[in-house]
Formats: sequence, C-alpha cells, structure tokens
Amino acid sequence: MKLQPIIISLLDTDLYKFNMDQVIFHKHTDLCGKYIFKCRNKGIVFTKEMADEINEQVDHLCSLTFTKKELEYLRSIRFIKRDYVEFLRLWHPIRDYVTINRTDEGELEIEVSGPLFSAMQFEIYLLEIVNEVYFRFRYDYDELLNSAKEKLDKKIAALNDGTYTFRFAEFGCRRRLSREWEDTVVKRLTSETDKCVGTSNVYLAMKYDLTPVGTYAHEYVQMYQGIDAIPLAYTNYYAMRDWYDEYQGDNGTALTDTVTTDLFLKDFNRSMVNNYTGVRHDSADPYEWGEKMIRHYEKYGVDPKTKLLLFSDSLDFDRAQALYDYFKDKTKVSFGIGTFCTNDTCVEALNIVIKLQYVNGRPVAKLSDTPGKAMCRDESYLEYLRRSVKFRLDREKE
Repeated sequence: MKLQPIIISLLDTDLYKFNMDQVIFHKHTDLCGKYIFKCRNKGIVFTKEMADEINEQVDHLCSLTFTKKELEYLRSIRFIKRDYVEFLRLWHPIRDYVTINRTDEGELEIEVSGPLFSAMQFEIYLLEIVNEVYFRFRYDYDELLNSAKEKLDKKIAALNDGTYTFRFAEFGCRRRLSREWEDTVVKRLTSETDKCVGTSNVYLAMKYDLTPVGTYAHEYVQMYQGIDAIPLAYTNYYAMRDWYDEYQGDNGTALTDTVTTDLFLKDFNRSMVNNYTGVRHDSADPYEWGEKMIRHYEKYGVDPKTKLLLFSDSLDFDRAQALYDYFKDKTKVSFGIGTFCTNDTCVEALNIVIKLQYVNGRPVAKLSDTPGKAMCRDESYLEYLRRSVKFRLDREKE
C-alpha cells in the first residue's frame, strides 16, 4: 500500500509550535535538542511496510517549504513577528535531523536531533504521519471512518440539544485518524454548532477562517533545564519571564505542571498572575487543580472570574461538561479536546508522544502532577530533578 502525502502544508501543525519557536528564535538559538518517540499502548506492532511508509512520508515532509499565502497568514496573527516570519521563509524541515528504525519485535524508534528551533518543529508532523500510516495499514480505514462519523453525529446533536453547554477548541492534530478526517471534524464542529471556538491546527484555521488556539507546551519549560546558568527549580520562572518579554501579555496562558504545579505556584507571583490571562491543566485531578488555582488567585486579591482555567488532559465531552458545570460560576472555563474529536472510532486510539529528552547534551524531564506521565531517559537525572524540586518546596514552605 502506498499513501498520498499526509502532510501537504507546513501549517498543518499546532499553533504553539510557532509560539514556542519564536521565543527560541529570538532568545535561545544556541540550544540543541534531542526528541524521542514513545508509544504508550502495550502490544502495538509496527510492520516493516509501516516503517517504510513513514520514512517515505518524512522524505516528502522535508521537501516542503512555506508558501507565500501561508507566510502572509502567519503575519496576520497579531503576536507573530515579522522577523520570525522572514526566518520561516528560509526554513524547511531537514531530513538529516530525523532517524526512523524498527526493531525485530516491531517497536518503532524515532529520534529527532538538531538545533532546537528546527528540531522542535518535527513533533506534530511526525505524530500525524505515524498515526495515519498505522491506522490505514492496520485496519479497514472505511470501517474506522464510518464509526468516527457516527460518533461525531452524536456529539454534534448533543452540542446542539443542550446536553453539552461548554465551549471548546479542537486540539486533535497529534493523534488524528487522518488529515482528511480532522478537516471534516473541524469544518462540521465550527459550521454545525456554536460551541467550537477554534482549532490548534494552523492550516485548518487558515482554511476555514477560524481562530488558531495555543500557548506553550512542556518542552518549552523543559528546555530551560539545559541552560547551565539556570537552577533546575527555577526553570518556570525564567520560562515565564521570557514568554512575557516576548508577548507582553498577549498570548498568555501558562502551563503549570512541567515540574509540578506546586513548584509552578512559587514563581506564579503577583506580577505573573497579573501578566497571564490564565493557566492550563494537563495532569492529575482537574478539580483539585482548579480549586488550587482559584485559591492562588484569591491569595493575591485577584477575582478568579477574571482568569481562565483551560483544561486539556485527555478530555472527552462528558468529562468536559462535568468540569464546566463545577467551575462555570467560579471562574472562566475553556477546554481543548483532542483525541475524542479526531480519533474517536471503534478501535482504541494510539497514545503516542515525541518528547524532548536532551538539551545541549544534558538530560531534561517533565515531572508532571501525574507520576506515570514523567518521561526521562536518565533515571539518575530524574531523581536529581525531583530532589531539586523538593528542596525548594521544603525551603519555601509558607
């Protein structure tokens, strides 16, 4: 089986990739990174034919450049700066940065290594490619598509009949069934309901004149662990400081759990609370997290109803509705829904990730508020990071 090109535009990625890359372009071009792929599902086998197709799809990806129309669209996003867009005019994915192999047992191995401002862009493209190749080769694609259509029909009906009353953004690039299906999902959710406020997919935002949605990911905070001059327990502070300096409060939703939310709150001081429009949840109990954030805002005399809680951790529509009902009278609430928008079929979706593991040769890690989400190739470093976090938390107990 040979597939048509999966990636046809370099805008077919999450907005936060451009957001983070712009900060790196302006402040940290000296950083080099290594990203490593992991499939969290048990018993998944990638065949040789799948691996060969993935390699060919990456070859095609690396032949693409931004078109004039795409660059003009990026310029139209109010916080994307002209010099960064001019850099993107010259940039393209470099094939030598990516290695893809398959073990005898069928495990897929992918590594991306290179200057961070370039290597980081591969993540979403690669996840899109791996997902679509796997599902088209492994299953009857038409059967999956039919089941996905049936489920989407039910969601749209529930969004329109009052079952679901919350508003959300589509966050489904990385684990979508296919490019064509994400296109269909975004088109239908935004044209047939009034609940979908935008998409993280920049290409689809351009195509359908929607709001592109996104801030930053864990990798952005992780990269500061690779900078010698920054103490590990203060990486959130420097990350948020650079982000504010770059965007001046425009594009200001902070991710709390890279090295635990408790540590994040030590640096989310009065200035940061005022500078950022809200915070994003991505691990641990969302109700406990939300209450913790509300108490933190109140500590600084800030009305929580003026701030946004954005939930994005493995949400389905029922979980999002329950969270909305709980928090809607306490604060602003929004949601980013991914897999349950773009890969909700009759079979289990892949839980695949590509995570930043090294910066300038040094290991980096995400601790998360959920221990099982921690990912680090160097166990001794992970333990050192945990001790660094604990030391600061113990020292600065209130």
